[in-house]
Amino acid sequence: MEHEKQVQLELASHIGRLLREAFGKGPQSIHVSIRRPFVVVYLRSFLSQTEKILLEQDQVFSMQNTRDLVMKTLIPEIKAFTSLIAGMHLRQFYYDWGLHNHSGVFVGIEADEGNLEAIKREHYPGKDEFLQEIRSISEMVQKVPEESYSCMVNDRTLVVVRNGILINIEKELIRLGYEENLKLAKRNLEKRHLHNNNHFQRILHRHIVDVFADWDFHYDRSVFVFMLQPGQ
Repeated sequence: MEHEKQVQLELASHIGRLLREAFGKGPQSIHVSIRRPFVVVYLRSFLSQTEKILLEQDQVFSMQNTRDLVMKTLIPEIKAFTSLIAGMHLRQFYYDWGLHNHSGVFVGIEADEGNLEAIKREHYPGKDEFLQEIRSISEMVQKVPEESYSCMVNDRTLVVVRNGILINIEKELIRLGYEENLKLAKRNLEKRHLHNNNHFQRILHRHIVDVFADWDFHYDRSVFVFMLQPGQ
């Protein structure tokens, strides 16, 4: 347990340094949670002075585009350091920003998903109803996922994975090179449904602090992260 805590602290410190060097200002706090095959990095109070000006001028797309460009250079180094310090070889990497409250999340999934079957069988209060609500939102926006499962990484971090979510028109848009526009549209649409859903907190009996969403079109997979108020 002590070793795991040290690994999480070292990852948080390294990621904080990378973000400071890249953006000129790092997050006020970084919390790293590991439950293999997942590593989740939660950033709070992350906004540079330049980005603050862009937000005030309603230049959200410009800000997101800049962050995307920077993240493309940072992800390989984050993956390499995670492999070195935690022995986790991340095959997939997801990220999203909560610009309304200056937060963000990174999610890495390692190549060896051997722990998934046990995780899928685990129970937490409200799990079945929660996943049914996720499937209902998916059906409203696009289609019911071929598979969906969730993992309570710790007391405050709930990860949802959906596989097989793309419809034919989306696959064609990706083939034609509209991947980034499609992701932006899906993020705006799905997060609107996630944020405006008043059933999640009732089902989980927990206050939801943040919700994040990202996609990997190559794997036809999407990841949601719900940051919860710690239980009493």
